[in-house]
Amino acid sequence: MAEHVHHHHAHSEPTGAHLAKAARASLEAQGEQWTDMRAEIFAVLAAEEKPASAYDIADKVSQKRGKRVAPNSVYRILDLFVSNNLAQRVESANAYIANAHPGCLHDCIFLVCKVCHEATHIDDDKLTGQVRGVAAHEGFAADRPVIEVLGTCAKCA
Repeated sequence: MAEHVHHHHAHSEPTGAHLAKAARASLEAQGEQWTDMRAEIFAVLAAEEKPASAYDIADKVSQKRGKRVAPNSVYRILDLFVSNNLAQRVESANAYIANAHPGCLHDCIFLVCKVCHEATHIDDDKLTGQVRGVAAHEGFAADRPVIEVLGTCAKCA
């Protein structure tokens, strides 16, 4: 696999209508509908600077709608977003971030700051290819390697 490394920082990625349009196109290309609820959940998720929990997203969507939105409904939609590459789950935080590049199909590495809780997304095909290779060598079919590095970001150091 050819080496391919690039960084995704939440503060420098496309946001707003451009990102929502790309997410909608990607989801519809997978044969799924872009409903009002999905649009609202994606908008809240995409506006977050840090990984957001389903409960945080449910609270914000509930406030916008003026009626309670159940976190389990949000979880189902977030699972749909993850399976369609519109969002990524930060496992260690039990939280989600919007994928600023819905067409980018790389295994992800997250650098998660223990102080400010910001997560920086890095793609490194060489490293994740090695992880997949080790798994395959052990007879294990990796669906989605999850690599998270917990530590302190430069801003908080």
